[in-house]
Amino acid sequence: MTRALSPSIAECELSYIERQPIDYRRAAAQHEKYEERLAALGCTLVHVAAEPDMPDAVFVEDAAIVTDTIAVITRPGAESRRGETESVASALARYRPLRRIEAPATVDGGDVLRIGDKLYAGISQRTNADGVWQLGAAPVRFSGCLHLKSAVTEIGDGVLLANPNWVDVEQFPDCEIVEIDSTEPFAANALRLGRILIYSASYPRTLRRLETRGFDVDVIDVSELEKAEAGVTCCSLIFDA
Repeated sequence: MTRALSPSIAECELSYIERQPIDYRRAAAQHEKYEERLAALGCTLVHVAAEPDMPDAVFVEDAAIVTDTIAVITRPGAESRRGETESVASALARYRPLRRIEAPATVDGGDVLRIGDKLYAGISQRTNADGVWQLGAAPVRFSGCLHLKSAVTEIGDGVLLANPNWVDVEQFPDCEIVEIDSTEPFAANALRLGRILIYSASYPRTLRRLETRGFDVDVIDVSELEKAEAGVTCCSLIFDA
């Protein structure tokens, strides 16, 4: 599930990086290539209704958490983003029963990491303790980045790619940890599709680590989207229909 890039993306929310000019046409072309790559890897694309006046709306991951049985519609931590969720809910209602995060809780989907049947949720400026409780997730502490999935993502069954400077990996005691190259702090965000990882071309040193470890990595340029504090997981909701 994806959504078209908003022409107002240059007005996106930012927290941990400095604002830079975003070339809308280039960002849109990168997003189109991203969608093409998903389709080439076997995904059926479902397009959520466009929200041209919502700068961050392309980052559909933050609007919902989709499990095997339900879809949880979030309540984003940034008030400016709360209008993004209804169109995502409408699209997901065809595939899952819906549940909703209720005020005063806040949750961004980018803070929620699924490992097997267990959810971990990062407590951040976007996801609060009440939101973690409503999800029934294990709370995770991290720092230095916007979302938990900027610090750690699952790249194999029980195998995590992590930046240990941002998240204490001892919070995942049953997992094998692959550390990023320390010169590439944002390199821990990877999108797993079965045995294949979609991964940003911005982090060549960590890429070499992944390939050396035997991971099948499909590299894509999302550099313009990264100016909006995005990673490869941010622009899609992946689930079995």
